[in-house]
Amino acid sequence: MSFNYGILDDVAHRPWPLPNRPWMMTQTWHDLLFAHWPVDRALLASKIPRGLELDLHDGQAWLGVVPFRMSHVTPRGVPAIRRLSAFPELNVRTYVRAAGAPGVYFFSLDAAHLEAVMIARALLHLPYRLAAMSVERDGSRICYRSRRTSFSTRAAFTATYAPTGPARSADPSSLDYFLTERYCLYTVRGRGGPRRLDIHHQPWPLQPATAMFECNTMADAIGVPLPSSPPVLHFAKRLDVLAWAPRPLEGAGDSVSRETAIERL
Repeated sequence: MSFNYGILDDVAHRPWPLPNRPWMMTQTWHDLLFAHWPVDRALLASKIPRGLELDLHDGQAWLGVVPFRMSHVTPRGVPAIRRLSAFPELNVRTYVRAAGAPGVYFFSLDAAHLEAVMIARALLHLPYRLAAMSVERDGSRICYRSRRTSFSTRAAFTATYAPTGPARSADPSSLDYFLTERYCLYTVRGRGGPRRLDIHHQPWPLQPATAMFECNTMADAIGVPLPSSPPVLHFAKRLDVLAWAPRPLEGAGDSVSRETAIERL
């Protein structure tokens, strides 16, 4: 299925307007599991770079482990080539604020694609790691395996997950919305301040989910123990995403109307 550029015509749900410059790249996320655990607020805050504030829901901090597959990963104006533009990815993330805007902070992003890891680390300053990964489908079930192969810290994840109900959009006042509906991410470049990378997509089509975790040491790798309580789970079949180049916070607030964004497509 081709990328849906029509998402540029669906902006009413966004918490702020689209950036006032051309988008940089496309991505499509498939068979995604959100697995979230409540974690120690003070410990997690100590892991966040200076300039970012931990974002809380009713005073609680959350850590997410998010496995999925990607396709259409390609810069603007470049056709997608399956060998280069489709691969698994596994994120460890939490939620932060900077300059008043809520977003995502990634502790790690594991991917089974050496070139993607190198480019994302060099150009986006994101903590990508190379991993050996496999994703298999058995009916509605997704069997996901990942083992980090780069850097000194080993991290592994093996799980089987599946949706258990119909898709719906999250209520803006709900925990579901807080954990999923984020329209930017933050990264830090060397000793510099935070930079913001804006993204755009339609509201998440969230489904309730079930998951069995055979191995999950992704949070251990950053020194954040997960509680023994079951995680909050959501599944999403597919989401098309546009991403903009990262900007320093003082330049991240430029916005543009929906009509202008579509004209630039």
